[in-house]
Amino acid sequence: MQTLEFELEGDYVELNLLLKLAGLCDSGGAGKKLVASGAASVDGKPELRKTCKIHAGQVVTIGDVEIHVVAEAH
Repeated sequence: MQTLEFELEGDYVELNLLLKLAGLCDSGGAGKKLVASGAASVDGKPELRKTCKIHAGQVVTIGDVEIHVVAEAH
């Protein structure tokens, strides 16, 4: 499994945008389709809400990629 670390700017990032920013899809629209297909899980639970708010400390999994969301370093 590949593990990525995403540094969060602000309080949260929407799931579809996280997938785009992490380089797992080309656009927010493609991220929405990926989430709608049932490919995403958040903290081990399937997530179908395309704009689900992802906060620091959460783990998003798509296929064999795990994205660890961390708070912005100050």
